[in-house]
Amino acid sequence: MLLKFAADGVVLLHFVFIIFVVLGGLVVWRRPRLMWLHIPAAAWGAFIELSGRMCPLTPLENRLRFAAGEIGYSGGFIEEYLIPVVYPDELTRWVQISLGVVVVLINLVVYGLLFVRRLRAEETGNGAAMLTLSLLLGQF
Repeated sequence: MLLKFAADGVVLLHFVFIIFVVLGGLVVWRRPRLMWLHIPAAAWGAFIELSGRMCPLTPLENRLRFAAGEIGYSGGFIEEYLIPVVYPDELTRWVQISLGVVVVLINLVVYGLLFVRRLRAEETGNGAAMLTLSLLLGQF
């Protein structure tokens, strides 16, 4: 029973990580210090998708499920949980690359807008924005 809960916990962690990879830039907008966690997470997520590799959380979940007497799955987290909901067909290499590109594009847009916002605040001499900029740059 404990191993099943652990496997379910890995699934939950995996899902939260994916959401953070895709939408974490929006969190950074409000909490700039999280940028130092989000950028490596987004880079890892894009790398996994673009390289065609499997996230290490997938085999961990499978091992926990096998140890709990359940049957694991052979594909990745996205293929098992997200693709059946979002896409009716199997995860193809093209879809995987597209997902990686979407992750990169979303985050480039968010960070680009954040950068422009900081530049404008600097031009207007907004003290609060300057404090946020210094937090972003690690100068606080």
